[in-house]
Amino acid sequence: MIDPFGRTVSYLRVSVTDRCDFRCTYCMSENMTFLPKKDLLTLEELERLCNVFINQGVKKLRLTGGEPLVRKNIMNLIASLSKHLVAGRLEELTLTTNGSQLSKYAYQLADHGVKRLNVSIDTLDPHKFKKITRWGDLGQVLDGLNAANSAGLDIKINTVALKGTNEEELKDMVNWAGSKGYDMTIIEVMPMGDIGSETRIDQYLPLTNVRNNLAEHFTLEDIEYKTGGPARYTRVKETGGRLGFITPLTHNFCESCNRVRVTCTGTLYMCLGQEDAADLRAPLRDSEGDEAVTAAIHEAIARKPKGHDFIIDRNTPVEPVNRHMSVTGG
Repeated sequence: MIDPFGRTVSYLRVSVTDRCDFRCTYCMSENMTFLPKKDLLTLEELERLCNVFINQGVKKLRLTGGEPLVRKNIMNLIASLSKHLVAGRLEELTLTTNGSQLSKYAYQLADHGVKRLNVSIDTLDPHKFKKITRWGDLGQVLDGLNAANSAGLDIKINTVALKGTNEEELKDMVNWAGSKGYDMTIIEVMPMGDIGSETRIDQYLPLTNVRNNLAEHFTLEDIEYKTGGPARYTRVKETGGRLGFITPLTHNFCESCNRVRVTCTGTLYMCLGQEDAADLRAPLRDSEGDEAVTAAIHEAIARKPKGHDFIIDRNTPVEPVNRHMSVTGG
């Protein structure tokens, strides 16, 4: 799958549910209205759709949410998709998770060929963690990380930089991640969805500032390490750990974009920061063969834009993308 700018699309992120057991302040409002179950693809439909993408050249597949591990019988889907790992058609099957369910599922994930996980943690302060996630329990997440370690899974910590909330403890989180052997990625807040009374400009912390502050405490050495995602990585000399920066606003990562996203309703988004989308649910449900779905995918890839339009600026009204991050996934 080649887009109009010559980029090969080989990385698919699939949201298996819009539901989550947290309500993170930068992701969704506390009183969310979730999709009716009839609108969601079944696990069998999700598997079939993933199979089509793999047949079209996808090599890396990431399951996201919402929180993917709250989807009922999710392990059945992961077990089915893992067959592509064994056959060599898929290079990597990974998840992005809030960690709340890892104590239950870590060993099963490892048994199904999952090698690494992205776990979202924005603070190591239990009270602040509760405030950010609204419903989350830091102790439960840390127990999940311990289970993942025991199962042999590699961990990358995803941390959203939030002005006035966690900016003063990012250096401590870098030390903590390094001491645990975790990679870490710091992410700029993105203008997606209505989040209630807070505004994006109140949350936005440019990562140029974050990196400059961290450089006062650590020696950050740029490295060529890539995971297929948008992060640009450094090596933290003092800890030996890898530290990535995802900067959709201060320095976008669109020139090398190799990924598309499918929602739990079967909507294909060619760009996280654009509204153009393609309905894959209808051709999936209206035909037994995969020809119509395949044609719809290729038609959509032919419209993949060069980049997103995210802007957060005090002099420019913030117009968030209407959908929440939990709908698009990852």
